[in-house]
Amino acid sequence: MIRIGLLYGGMSSEHDVSLCSAASVYEALDKDKYKVTAIGINRDGRWHVQDHAEIVKDKDFGKILNLKKTGKWLINHFNDNHRLVIYNIDNGKKVEVDFILPIIHGTNCEDGRLQGLLELASVPYAGADVTGSAIAMDKDAAKRLLDHSGIRVVPWHTIIHDSFINDPAAIIDKIVSDLSFPLFVKPNAAGSSIGILKVKEKDKLKEAIENALLYDNKVLIEKGIDCFEIECSVLGNNKPESSITGQIIPKHEFYSYEAKYIDPQGAELKIPADIDGSIAESIRKTALDAYSALCCSGMARIDFFLEKGSNKFYLNEINTLPGFTSISMYPKLWEHTGLPYSSLLDRLIELGFEAHQNRIRLKTKP
Repeated sequence: MIRIGLLYGGMSSEHDVSLCSAASVYEALDKDKYKVTAIGINRDGRWHVQDHAEIVKDKDFGKILNLKKTGKWLINHFNDNHRLVIYNIDNGKKVEVDFILPIIHGTNCEDGRLQGLLELASVPYAGADVTGSAIAMDKDAAKRLLDHSGIRVVPWHTIIHDSFINDPAAIIDKIVSDLSFPLFVKPNAAGSSIGILKVKEKDKLKEAIENALLYDNKVLIEKGIDCFEIECSVLGNNKPESSITGQIIPKHEFYSYEAKYIDPQGAELKIPADIDGSIAESIRKTALDAYSALCCSGMARIDFFLEKGSNKFYLNEINTLPGFTSISMYPKLWEHTGLPYSSLLDRLIELGFEAHQNRIRLKTKP
């Protein structure tokens, strides 16, 4: 039986979302195939192996995987027969797992740092590797690579914290000169729409940028597109596949954090997307092209804007560790494509072992 370490929580603004995703994943994992150990990362970055997985009710998310502080755990980052070994120095307890399933989002988790730790320990894990994770998480870097690859992205400006602090007026004037309102202001490397504000006039732009800079030292200003929001799921390593497309119909001003997770009526999800079949196929192909361009592997949810009137579509962003809550688009799209939630998790684990074998076959000596 494969020993799975279900990693959740994290030191990011998406900590709570991860707890919700982890509850759904824990319930769906086939306990006849896997022995599952819940490993929570607290908001301060400390790891805590749970004595047993405990799903509890939550007023905002419905249910979450509880995260209790259980001692002082040390992570062995050296190769120990490709297992992750964690020690509790308070009582000497040792826990070993064969595979890490990271159901964890945002900074320090989805951006390559966690993946780097796991690769130093030579432990197989699900999802993109260090390179793919880091590139996709950095929205500015991702846009530059996508644009270079001929994939249409929303026009944008990038703002660096120190430059903005030194001369905010000049930067705002440049933005207003180049991009038309409404504008979306967002942290460069955050997810779940955290820190994003829609701005309709110049007087509100400085405040929105300062808000986004609370979450990241680099901020994106994007031109607002009057559009349909279309999503596509991708699964695979060297031969990825794309799901059917889905459509998000926000009931809020835009698809905000509250609309995604808190308000049960915040958005309508339509699968398949109510768009022309040829456009849907073009989006699916572009999703695969983008997946390759950003060096992704394992999985990703890829978000597009389909402009009303013109039928032009823009790639908005790529999420390499997408949400896995009961209402998340990534598993729902695969379910409607013919791959149920539990089977999807099996496939992600298979792909993680496959990627691991490709890493460890490489020579480390000249």
